[in-house]
Amino acid sequence: MSSSKNTTQLFSFEFFPPKTNEGALSLENVRQQLSQLNPDFFSVTFGAGGSTRDKTYDTVLSIQQAGIAAAPHLSCVASTKENITEILNAYKANNVAKIVALRGDLPSGTMSAGEFRYANELVEFIRTETGDFFQIHVAAYPEIHPQAKNAADDFKNFKHKVDAGANAAITQYFYNADSYFYFMDECEKNGIDIPIVPGIMPITNYSQLFRFSDMCGADIPRWMRKRLEQFGDDVDSICAFGEDMVSNLCQRLLENGAPGLHFYTMNRAAPIEAIWNNLQLSDN
Repeated sequence: MSSSKNTTQLFSFEFFPPKTNEGALSLENVRQQLSQLNPDFFSVTFGAGGSTRDKTYDTVLSIQQAGIAAAPHLSCVASTKENITEILNAYKANNVAKIVALRGDLPSGTMSAGEFRYANELVEFIRTETGDFFQIHVAAYPEIHPQAKNAADDFKNFKHKVDAGANAAITQYFYNADSYFYFMDECEKNGIDIPIVPGIMPITNYSQLFRFSDMCGADIPRWMRKRLEQFGDDVDSICAFGEDMVSNLCQRLLENGAPGLHFYTMNRAAPIEAIWNNLQLSDN
């Protein structure tokens, strides 16, 4: 299997901010390992309602200070124009020039969504406040956002984000390449030509994958569900199957024009390195 790294393709890795000192040390090791792959950037999430905002900020600065571009997530949920402006200025001061702008999900029990209802409003505000300083990434949903009324509405929402000034998009993870290709066809028909990078979720844990997928609306094909169920608690078999299946998915995406890959790492290096090596994504 070979999909040699193309210099025009974008490769990035996503982390979540650690909650403990042990987690911070572990993430530092993971970051150092994945830095060897020369990614374009590391993105850093934050919890529901911005619950890990400070930890996100600290993680972003540590990545940036290590010499690799970082892309913090910003969410509409529980955000005000004042606190968004404050954090944008802090990132600018530290030369953090990439942002992942999201609507975000309301945590349970939260009544107020904040001053921004939708991600396009957040993108527009960032552009108004900071001009072209930030490269803004937004989310895309080839399999349709779970809260969308229908596919047409969902696509319209995506176009609003692009029209508001998004530079690129990262998709929700998926395991059916055709859903991505169909989405790209729709983008072409509608004059959308920003890079739309597939989000890739390695498969290492059966129950975790099903839980995440149910929450975010990512489809797990029936054949894949049956195969994973068949492995039961055999973690080695699950990981071997996942590595092979996701490597083949990545190769098909790259061979058919995907502008790169964005890996949801779950703060682990080994599954990513295995897929990367299978694809022979090197600088050589």
